[in-house]
Amino acid sequence: MNKLPSHCRRFKTVEIISVHGYVELQQAIERLFERQEIFLAWEGLDGCYECENSGNFCGFNSTRNATICSTSRPKRSHSAVILGTSIGGTAFLALVVLVLYRFRRSDSEKETQLKVERFLANYKTLNPSRYSYSDLKKITGKFRHKVGQGGYGTVYRGKLPNGIPAAVKMIENSKGNGQEFINEVATIGRIHHFNVVRLLGFCAEGTRRALVYEFMPNESLEKFIFSSKDSKTRNRPFSWEKLQQIAMGIARGMEYLHQGCNQRILHFDIKPHNILLDHNFQPKISDFGLAKLCSKERSVVSMTAARGTAGYIAPELFSRNFGAVSHKSDVFSFGMLLLEIVGCRRNIDVTVENQSQIYFPEWIYNRMSQGKEMGLEIEIDGDEEIAKKLAIVALWCIQWNPTDRPSMTMVVQMLEGDLHGLEIPPKPFASSDIEMIAT
Repeated sequence: MNKLPSHCRRFKTVEIISVHGYVELQQAIERLFERQEIFLAWEGLDGCYECENSGNFCGFNSTRNATICSTSRPKRSHSAVILGTSIGGTAFLALVVLVLYRFRRSDSEKETQLKVERFLANYKTLNPSRYSYSDLKKITGKFRHKVGQGGYGTVYRGKLPNGIPAAVKMIENSKGNGQEFINEVATIGRIHHFNVVRLLGFCAEGTRRALVYEFMPNESLEKFIFSSKDSKTRNRPFSWEKLQQIAMGIARGMEYLHQGCNQRILHFDIKPHNILLDHNFQPKISDFGLAKLCSKERSVVSMTAARGTAGYIAPELFSRNFGAVSHKSDVFSFGMLLLEIVGCRRNIDVTVENQSQIYFPEWIYNRMSQGKEMGLEIEIDGDEEIAKKLAIVALWCIQWNPTDRPSMTMVVQMLEGDLHGLEIPPKPFASSDIEMIAT
């Protein structure tokens, strides 16, 4: 490797490789580097040192496809790559990607750390506690007991110094510049409700971030209602009375988020996976990574893109033609979740026998509007009434027009009342081409 010219040694990072000097490759690379604010020069094997020694500056002329000696200094930026003219451009392109990735990742990580630390500096509260990474290693026994894997990281079981069981979620796949971490701490860090999972602590140490929750021994609702994919062998894990209690608990937790806090909390990711069950199978709403805060006086919130999980996202999050985004978007997600509780299946399911699709919400609406039996497993008197009530409430919640959906306060009242006080709502969706199959 040759000695660098004097003006190059002052750059932050310099890499020297050699490539063929054909004009097409050089022009494409120059355009790439201009967009990334990276200075690009070409160094030949002869002539550059003589040019530098005379007090001038060596560069590359794309028209002549040759090195030139200039009296003007090339424009500098954050890093430089000096190119020779002997071997192919593939290695060079690979190096460009690595250099760009390293600097972009490093800058992004620093910005995220500063953003998180600024938020925590303004987070004036005694609880939850802030832990160091070494604390987490002690709490989890060096991350020995893995209990779950989510979209944002891995969850480990542990025990706090006071003996309380805890779940530690290590945020590994961070998106949005640490925003999901800030959302979690900002929302559930300050609130306490029986049907909302409690945040006990957090860790923010460099690029390591984690959330410490109360431990839920029965994991998520998803584990129970989707335990069997075969509709003929699907066994209902809970009694209808217990399912009604679970639905009521989720509704009360959501009502608290919408009405009981100083600021309204919109969850935007209500689904069975995010409903945890304690030792008594009481539901706890969890995972506030997509949550958004707004004042109670505001009925509409601004959104730049849809957020949530496919199958539970309200239509207005995809297109404002359906209405404005508001707390009613969470109501839609709750309705879809409630239908899955009723059917003990995913709303879009596939039968094992012929692989035909079932869109359960439309199927259940058609059955109920025609006065037919719902084809659900009924064991004791009163079960059918509970099943119908849950289904009707769910169908009200998934109305495509947000103004036609009830608030979560009204949902709680509907669930507390009896079936006779409920009317079947208008059809909440346009007819689909999906084949309807009774089970």
